[in-house]
Amino acid sequence: MKPCLGKFMKKKIISKRRNFIRSMGIAGTSILLPREVMAALSKLKSPIKLGLIADLHQDVIHDGLARLKAFLSAMTEEKPDALLQLGDFAYPSKKNAVVTEAFTKAHPKAMHVLGNHEIDGGHSFDQVAKLWGMKGRYYTENINGLDLIVLDANEKPKGHKRGYPANVGQKQLEWLEKQLKTLIGPILVVSHQPLAGPGCIDNAGEVQALLNAAAEKVLLAVHGHTHIDHVARAGKLFYLHVNSASYKWVGGSHRNRSYPAEVHSKFRWIEYTCPYRDSLFATLTVDPAKGLIQLKGRESQWVGKSPSQLATPTKYGLTNDKEICPKIRNRNLSITEK
Repeated sequence: MKPCLGKFMKKKIISKRRNFIRSMGIAGTSILLPREVMAALSKLKSPIKLGLIADLHQDVIHDGLARLKAFLSAMTEEKPDALLQLGDFAYPSKKNAVVTEAFTKAHPKAMHVLGNHEIDGGHSFDQVAKLWGMKGRYYTENINGLDLIVLDANEKPKGHKRGYPANVGQKQLEWLEKQLKTLIGPILVVSHQPLAGPGCIDNAGEVQALLNAAAEKVLLAVHGHTHIDHVARAGKLFYLHVNSASYKWVGGSHRNRSYPAEVHSKFRWIEYTCPYRDSLFATLTVDPAKGLIQLKGRESQWVGKSPSQLATPTKYGLTNDKEICPKIRNRNLSITEK
């Protein structure tokens, strides 16, 4: 059984921590990080800001380029130290070159993460990584002292027969263990599929064990994939689910004719979604002086009916209008005094 939901269901713990932060006067949705990461965080000489966008799905949504441009325009004001797209971005095809090139050229540190849908256009994950100019399917990158470990959670486990795999293979696990031991830190772990919480990978427990063993270095894990706004906890670490830039997938018999007929005629998968009116994205700032990790998100509205109005069933204990919503909430992750 996957240890996905773990301690994120223990609302009393989170509530107690939020109350503590409110008493300190920190605004927004807030969570306390373990004290032991402060030593790693203090190694940074200045704040580091990352621009995050997840699950653009250029090949599903009709206005993917406009959504990406909204993100890139906002980032010219934010001036991040790096950009990260968290997977399910755009098939590496000629018609999508304008999308991938816009992202790559927007920043000297424009980084890719492999999502499960990247291969829907007929490429392998190795081919996608090469076409996008990635160091590899999984890799590390240092951003002004912040070590990023980027994982590929698309590897097939033994006995896999069909569907999209969600797994970190043995060779990559061994590589991850080595990076966690050798990197000085602080470390941010990044993947497309979640490593904990709703919709996490099949061998989440193995990855979590490695990360927990290096909890004095690891600040946070960041993911896309689930198209929700949520923070999960497993062991000592928190796992941030970054909402999609474009929509919530509803699928099945739940159809949502949210745009004019000509749009649906050209983009047949849109009716299986509840789109967001505006592009969603975020900045993540790691501030060593304040002992704070701050997520600055964005809010929008549903186009057409919402998932709750369509009466779509929910999984993993998620709630419509809470985790399932057209927004990325502002969050503060602060170091606890204990």
